[in-house]
Amino acid sequence: MSRYDRYDVTDEQWEGLAQVVPLRSRNEWPSRVDHRTVDETEAAEQRRLVVLRVQVFADAREVAEYLVAQIPVLLDLTSAETDVAKRILDFTSGVVFGLGSGMHRVDRNVFLLSPVGMEVEGVTAAGLPGGS
Repeated sequence: MSRYDRYDVTDEQWEGLAQVVPLRSRNEWPSRVDHRTVDETEAAEQRRLVVLRVQVFADAREVAEYLVAQIPVLLDLTSAETDVAKRILDFTSGVVFGLGSGMHRVDRNVFLLSPVGMEVEGVTAAGLPGGS
């Protein structure tokens, strides 16, 4: 008799001692009431950043649509005329304020518009001419 023979038990002896929990599908894990599985296309959208070089005021609507869809936007106003760039920046500032989003100056006439809940690190305008 080996030293492990005394530990051999039959299936009948184990019955009722341990509960077998079936594996859950990916849509059922974890089992919280408010749980929702992130769709792969939705996860790809969360990793998306849009770069827009805006030259005319009509393009400002596209900036707003991306922000409403929770997609961060790198807004480049370097090729826009000064008056148009000011109007676009005013409009965009209103959209950012209305949505509770963030606006971060990256460079002269280049801004990162971040949706609610997105943290931005390392963006500062202190070293830029005319920066805050």
